[in-house]
Amino acid sequence: MAVSRRQRTFVRRPSLHVWASTGKVRCVQMRFEFLQQSLHDIGTANATDGKLMTMIGYARTSTIEQVAELEAQILDLQEAGCKQRDIYHEQVSSVGARIELELTMSRVLRRGDVLVVTKLDRLARSVADLVKITQHLKAAGADLKVLDSPIDTGSPSGELILNVLGAVAQFEREIMLARQREGIAKAKAAGRFKGRVPTVRRQAPEILRLNAEGVSNAQIARRLGVHRASVGRVLKAHRASD
Repeated sequence: MAVSRRQRTFVRRPSLHVWASTGKVRCVQMRFEFLQQSLHDIGTANATDGKLMTMIGYARTSTIEQVAELEAQILDLQEAGCKQRDIYHEQVSSVGARIELELTMSRVLRRGDVLVVTKLDRLARSVADLVKITQHLKAAGADLKVLDSPIDTGSPSGELILNVLGAVAQFEREIMLARQREGIAKAKAAGRFKGRVPTVRRQAPEILRLNAEGVSNAQIARRLGVHRASVGRVLKAHRASD
């Protein structure tokens, strides 16, 4: 059966339309798969304020002999989603200078990132230290996640727990200050509290000796590490007593 030119055009148009629609769907699908793969390769969990979130791991042991424990912490951080290149570790006691932690807090963490540690004692020396660290993270727009505890400032429940710990730390500090004030009051009442002796008063004999040798007030202040005005007050009080 012969097909007219108009009929052939009519037949082609539906197939062309279906091909174009199929191509658009396939293009969108390819773009979605590319974006999904990119997010997977980066290894970050989410997008925050237009920036991809990075999970920054921190591991610490007290001594250099604890190699196995350090490796175990690093492995746990990797299983939690931290990339090897985003894990910072050091072997130093909690009372020592934690250079890697300070570097991570000041230069590595960005808005939207998450600082991940395996245990709370690997990060903070005390509850007060923990509160200080979390305040710094909050100011930087970052979160904290502790793997062996429910502390996760990215979740409401984790934020609640952290607020409770902060309240406990503040409560402990107020109790300590109250006991200190009470002890000072009792010592004053008993006549046993005299306070700290001023540094310049302890050095008054040396100031008088140097002055008698003709040393200027400025030179005396530099030698003894005190203010020039303090030297002048000591000399003035000595002359008044004479």
